[in-house]
Amino acid sequence: MFYHVKDLQFNARVSRPDPFFANLLLQQFGGPNGELKAALQYFVQAFGAKDPYPDKYDMLMDIATEEFSHLEIVGATIQMLLAGVNGKLKDETEEAEIMKLLGGKAAKESVIHDAMVNPHFLVESAGTPILTDSRGVPFSGTYINANGDLSVDLRSNMGAESRAKIVYEYLMKFTDDPYVKETLRFLMTREVAHFQMFEAALETIQPNFPPGQRQADPRYSNTYFNMSSGAEVRGPWNDGVSTKLQETWQYIEDPIAHVAATSGLVNQPINGTDRTAALMEKIEKDLARERSEEVLAATPAGENQWSEYTLSGEMNDGTPGDGRVGKGSKKS
Repeated sequence: MFYHVKDLQFNARVSRPDPFFANLLLQQFGGPNGELKAALQYFVQAFGAKDPYPDKYDMLMDIATEEFSHLEIVGATIQMLLAGVNGKLKDETEEAEIMKLLGGKAAKESVIHDAMVNPHFLVESAGTPILTDSRGVPFSGTYINANGDLSVDLRSNMGAESRAKIVYEYLMKFTDDPYVKETLRFLMTREVAHFQMFEAALETIQPNFPPGQRQADPRYSNTYFNMSSGAEVRGPWNDGVSTKLQETWQYIEDPIAHVAATSGLVNQPINGTDRTAALMEKIEKDLARERSEEVLAATPAGENQWSEYTLSGEMNDGTPGDGRVGKGSKKS
């Protein structure tokens, strides 16, 4: 159940109209790293977590709901940056007024030029927020990443928050409005907060590496191929011990010769690790059984319902209350 509060989460303000920056800000309204993408991604991911991971379901729904509120902040800011534009575009007799609002003929021509890059923004919407990015590319469901495995989805979410954060950083370089910068800084900071939430949630799922149930083949999981000619470069990604599996990196200096010598890697021996094929097979079976039992144990058999509701005047535990919030009905 969603309930809209008419006040914004953050007090968005602008100092003056700025149609050019309003167009840029569409990137976070309907773009691939914007607020709608984040809201829908976490919303969709939450469904599969409802039974096996009710705590993660709650977190994903909470953050998805907050992202919708951020979409509202972005849309409100775009609309304020376009103050007066929509009305002037509707008045056929006030061409001079729109020119004055935009700063004269040169500025108007600049806006027209921008509209050639994103014509929908002014021509179709008269300068109100629309679900496109700053170039006019429509929002697409292909932006959403949801794979049904929380160890995968939470990593996708950390990447989404990182990309959104850097877009806000770049956007701040294109405005000198202190109020707009204040809003962008708030939105950018919430990306940092959400990243940490997803990271913490991922750590409560153990094991979570590698993602999924199937284990990595120990013949290849610690092999680094030197695939370029020139000076040899070594670092913790190809020297020492790997970060997650704690295996010793095997640096293959001449991949062509190595592939030929191992019959296309088929005969590559296991080196630098105590993991074996038999051990990996056992871990896969045990983990698959554990994950399956987790889901099945949390999934009711037969008749099922998503939420439990209470009679008016009773809370879930039978104590008096207003009856407006039942179990699972917070955002269900």
